[in-house]
Amino acid sequence: MKCIDLHVHSTASDGTFSPTELVDYAASKEVTAFALTDHDTVAGVGEALLRGKEKNVEVIPGIELSCSYQNHELHILGFFLSYEDEALLEALDTLKKNREKRNLEMIKRFSEDNIPITLAMLQKGNPNTVITRAHFARCLMELGIVKTKDQAFRTYVGDSCPYYIKREKITPEYALSVIHNAGGIAFLAHPLLSHLSYQEIEAFVATYKDKGLDGIEVHHSSNHALESSRLKDIALSHGLVYSGGSDFHGANKPDIEIGSGRGGLFLSPDLLADLKLYYERKN
Repeated sequence: MKCIDLHVHSTASDGTFSPTELVDYAASKEVTAFALTDHDTVAGVGEALLRGKEKNVEVIPGIELSCSYQNHELHILGFFLSYEDEALLEALDTLKKNREKRNLEMIKRFSEDNIPITLAMLQKGNPNTVITRAHFARCLMELGIVKTKDQAFRTYVGDSCPYYIKREKITPEYALSVIHNAGGIAFLAHPLLSHLSYQEIEAFVATYKDKGLDGIEVHHSSNHALESSRLKDIALSHGLVYSGGSDFHGANKPDIEIGSGRGGLFLSPDLLADLKLYYERKN
């Protein structure tokens, strides 16, 4: 059955499918449209769009920006971006440099304890990839130091672990402005996965709906039906729209399938049609 997916990652950040491979894979799974939402980068969008035209798969230019809110790391999704916009690319270049500084400091910490993680290992032949902690976890697995990604996060690169270094985080206001200045619409991603209570989600929405927040990612691989229903109620009660996606990363999250998540996700093309109507009314 044909479906869509509005939260997908490629090798431009921490996914394991190249943008071209992602389009081919989506087509094989009857995913007629997906949003490429790599972390802090739009580097894979052009390639995905070209392949999408060849395979009759609609690619929505998107992004996932990490920001800091009251001791939580929140993620903001952007859809329908003008992905070649100069101001957008400048802002993302600054974020990339901040990540690179943090990554080099983490490499140094590992090196001091004789764990030979290198920048080349993290990049794995793709010097333009946006390196995340998932890349460090992969290297630790390849070195035989841990058996699973979860173990790597629990022991080495999780928030309270000795090799983790916080990177400079942006504010939600800035994330929303980056997306809107590039012509996009902005959604709070997987709020429950960000360890927000429903009360905190309500407070965030009440504060940021007048600062550019367009909606909430209601459907996500980590949610069950009742959670999605409650998030949808919050979005609609505040006059916001809603989105959904699997958060597909390929082999980096092997239990999550494009278009179907962990098996219970199904997003109708009607959802994308509704978002397009909303986007057109805004613009």
